[in-house]
Amino acid sequence: MKLAILGDLHYHEADERNGAWVMARDAFYTTILHHFMSAEADMHISLGDLTNFGTVSEIDEVYSIMERYDRDFVHVLGNHDTYSQTKKDLLQRTGQAGYQVLDMEQAILVFLDTTREMDLTNWGGWLDEDQLNWLEHIMVSSGTKPMLVFAHHPVHLTTRGSDRDKGSIDPSIDMWQILSKKQGSALYFNGHTHVDSITKQNNWTFVQLSACLDQHAYRIVEIEDEYIHIHAVDIDDVELSRLLSDIHPHMKYFSPTANARGTELERACSILLTKGHAELAHTTAVSTGSSHEA
Repeated sequence: MKLAILGDLHYHEADERNGAWVMARDAFYTTILHHFMSAEADMHISLGDLTNFGTVSEIDEVYSIMERYDRDFVHVLGNHDTYSQTKKDLLQRTGQAGYQVLDMEQAILVFLDTTREMDLTNWGGWLDEDQLNWLEHIMVSSGTKPMLVFAHHPVHLTTRGSDRDKGSIDPSIDMWQILSKKQGSALYFNGHTHVDSITKQNNWTFVQLSACLDQHAYRIVEIEDEYIHIHAVDIDDVELSRLLSDIHPHMKYFSPTANARGTELERACSILLTKGHAELAHTTAVSTGSSHEA
């Protein structure tokens, strides 16, 4: 089984009176999404903040790009996605689920909703009691079958930046009380902090992706009988960096992150699957060519 995973995209509205900005935005996101959606995978997953403010136009425009590709796409909600609309309205518009579990042949895939609703003052993560109880049940009932969890916010004090104020799921929520109930190998994928990071605690491996505006890349996850391989795919297109000069000066609610790109040890790894634990080994990133279609 192969998965393609995208970090924070932040597709944003652009002022139609500023032609250079509109053209740069359209070219940037069309290129990024072409490479990502063209990757051969059984499922394509966004880790949230697919949009910059969650407006109807942002949602409709970015989905119209992705719908050009015949892919199984899952959109995990990020805090920026939930700023403008209620979750009910947003999910009805996208046809996505707030949170869900998929029991696949090789692994259990869990998709969380760690967002608050229309709260511009607190961008940290939150899960309500119903979702926490649901998640605990899944941890217990999954036995030793490998599990992959996809969320926008990191677990507090795991990946780089998860120690910041509002940089993780709220520390008042004891996520480890739930995660510790999982037997065997488990992985947790997230975005939010805009920096690459891979860490391991107990039987959990935490994989964090930076924002696409900072690092033009995505991840491929390959699930085999004995290993899970994760590697970074860099989109090797020099035009993308040039386009940013017409995007960053005008874009609201986003600032470039210095040192967003992690070392190779923070961008790729292989995990040996065992019933009791997972052993972590590191691999290297690859890149894709610069050719693309609109």
